[in-house]
Amino acid sequence: MNDFLPQDYKVPDSSNYLRFEDGENTFRVLSSAITGYEYWTKDTKPVRSKKPFLSTPNIKIDNEGNETRVKHFWAFVVWNYKIDKIQILEITQSTIQGAIMSLVKNKNWGDPKEFDITITRSGDGFDTKYSVMPNPKSPASPEATQAILGVNIDLEQLFIAGDPFSSDKGTQAPDFLKEDEVEIDKSPIKEEHFPVIN
Repeated sequence: MNDFLPQDYKVPDSSNYLRFEDGENTFRVLSSAITGYEYWTKDTKPVRSKKPFLSTPNIKIDNEGNETRVKHFWAFVVWNYKIDKIQILEITQSTIQGAIMSLVKNKNWGDPKEFDITITRSGDGFDTKYSVMPNPKSPASPEATQAILGVNIDLEQLFIAGDPFSSDKGTQAPDFLKEDEVEIDKSPIKEEHFPVIN
């Protein structure tokens, strides 16, 4: 057996954006969502707006020669348990949005920042399916709490093609993350800057 690398080794995910993989994807929501509309240009750049577009210049054309659709999106900060990292999750799938909206409106669930969510992806292409499952309510993990206190993420940058991770102005730690509920590391945090990822 080859022992060049540890048996369970995986290449680290350096992306600042969560992409659903096949199987279960579990995360904790760490911020309120921004919402808007999005389309992609012919040079594969996203264009976003808080209001519906009046026009869509340079919109991407599909393989059949038709303009691609404008999509309604949600974006929010999450803790990705699979890689133990803060990322931004953008959701354009109406089935996922509808399922999370149902949880938000349900008095037994409510704010999704109070519980983990597991989204399971299966199939490919037009046959891709998603199921949304809430996990029992629980405090955010100490790792997620520590991580969110160490970064400024400005989701509004998405509307101007900026980098949400490099802004001095950012979202504050959620109210549910109380310092007296988890041991917080007070050591200085190294400032990092990330490139825009499209």
